[in-house]
Amino acid sequence: MTNVVDPNSDEARGKSPVPEHVQDAIRTLISWSGDDPEREGLIDTPKRVARAWLEYCQGYQEDPAVHLSRVFNEVGGYDEVVLLKDIPFQSHCEHHMAPITGKAAIAYLPKDKVVGISKLARVLNGYARRLQIQERLTAEVAQCIWDNLQPHGVAVVIEAQHGCMTGRGVRTPGVGMITSRLHGCFLEDHRSRKEVLSLMGY
Repeated sequence: MTNVVDPNSDEARGKSPVPEHVQDAIRTLISWSGDDPEREGLIDTPKRVARAWLEYCQGYQEDPAVHLSRVFNEVGGYDEVVLLKDIPFQSHCEHHMAPITGKAAIAYLPKDKVVGISKLARVLNGYARRLQIQERLTAEVAQCIWDNLQPHGVAVVIEAQHGCMTGRGVRTPGVGMITSRLHGCFLEDHRSRKEVLSLMGY
């Protein structure tokens, strides 16, 4: 006997199933917020929210350092700052699970090896796609580059807006938070620090 697959099922649409206890948790939140999880517009919301959060938090499934494993030693004598600016990212704060949206500037002064510039953005996103606070995100990105590329210096500056401040509580949209983390020559040498922050626009 051939099994007939419901064309509207998750299986037929190529989507992974969402455990019932996860859906129940989201239904509980909807109900507690004042709406009816059984009304038409919300029937499939628990599945959608669950899958969205798997995507938001996919950084837990990877080690961001893996993006720095392939390096290039033929740098042609280049020994100046490598800088990637205005890297957009999205994260979620661990206190209210509200969105954090912003941009980052990542710089390093290579010693004897460089990495493809897209890898810097991948490191940022690997850490951003977790529940975060901006201070830790900044520190984690800088430490990962420092440990794996072993450059003369690393500088990371992140500027972001926090949904927990703009959409609730004090409700002050337009306020940006800036955090920075410096290692090596960018921390120890005033001229190097001034140069890299100026290149970043700070």
